[in-house]
Amino acid sequence: MALNVGALSEGFVLDHIRAGKAMTIYHDLKLDKLDCTVAIIMNARSQKLGKKDIIKVECPIDMLDLDIVAFIDHNITVNVIKDSQIVEKRELKLPKQITNVIRCKNPRCITSVEQGLDQIFVLTDPEKEIYRCKYCEEKYRGHRNK
Repeated sequence: MALNVGALSEGFVLDHIRAGKAMTIYHDLKLDKLDCTVAIIMNARSQKLGKKDIIKVECPIDMLDLDIVAFIDHNITVNVIKDSQIVEKRELKLPKQITNVIRCKNPRCITSVEQGLDQIFVLTDPEKEIYRCKYCEEKYRGHRNK
């Protein structure tokens, strides 16, 4: 049985999302706050992954923060759609720095005291995909793409 989700005239398709991660990405990208059409397909069959999630968003591509997507999982494919055609496939790379996506858990960090301060994490080890707080160098211990 085929599931038909309408074609986009302009927007993007996030493909090859690890099964079950679409809602995390939906919330982290704040797609619920944008005035645009969003289709989420979960547990679709995938030859590469077995199962995958897909997110289709109809809105200008510049409304998407690709660094957040890359931080969550840099293996996601971003297809850019214009005039109902895929005009570009973007490969994601881990961002060198992310701001206000994750929070420092160190109680002695300046960000715990100064509430208005941006939460900035820097990629310190690209091989092991390790991010550290810009202020106190606390290692981020969460699970980005698990």
